[in-house]
Amino acid sequence: MKISSRLQQIADRLPEGCRLADIGSDHALLPVSAVRSGRVSFAVAGEVSDGPFDAARRQVAEAGEGHRISVRKGNGLEVITAGEVDTITIAGMGGALIVSILTTGEDKLVGVKRLVLQPNVAEELVRRYLLERGWFLSEEVILEEDGKIYEILTADAHPDAEQLNEELYRERTLPGGDIKLSRELLLELGPRLTAVPNDVFFRKWESELRKLDRIRKSIATSSLESSREKEEEVGRIYAQLEEVLTCLQKDKQ
Repeated sequence: MKISSRLQQIADRLPEGCRLADIGSDHALLPVSAVRSGRVSFAVAGEVSDGPFDAARRQVAEAGEGHRISVRKGNGLEVITAGEVDTITIAGMGGALIVSILTTGEDKLVGVKRLVLQPNVAEELVRRYLLERGWFLSEEVILEEDGKIYEILTADAHPDAEQLNEELYRERTLPGGDIKLSRELLLELGPRLTAVPNDVFFRKWESELRKLDRIRKSIATSSLESSREKEEEVGRIYAQLEEVLTCLQKDKQ
């Protein structure tokens, strides 16, 4: 079964022989592919909406994998019981929604050893949740497919997570200057992505700079006093990001 590069990258991060819950599974492409490859021994495909739920059931039935994949309708982690799975994937939704799903279903995370999360936006919210809840961000991947850029965050339950996270998010000075990557910047940009930034990383953040510039110019047309403060704040964020990206580009060369 052929799946997209994005889903394949997620599948590649599933532990061998794991029991998987794919939340927001859509057409259940990931569970079917992962079970067929032998990487996953059992999977739950969770969906909250009727259309995707029906599509997932058809996909699993057509693949003949109904004995190894359970398609369930429900909101977030309510489709699983505590201790039923050891790996959870949530992909293709906003960072705020992913955090909400994990927070609301926190009691279902008992026995879960790995989270593979792919937020479409607000990746920093997901990183902050993982850090605050004691998950170790073991890997970050950024890729581009069909003109869209995706980040995949892999987090593990680790006995030394607090110590490892302290080191991972420690403020560091970029080579060749006085530019510092604070914890807040590392949460925004990604501690591992900034360590080895690739071309996709730079394309994403150059696009974000252009968005910030448009916002700043739009605010500048307002005559409201409060707009001046907002303009200054956006300008400060723009200058900081531009400085960091310039420094990272130099370091990459």
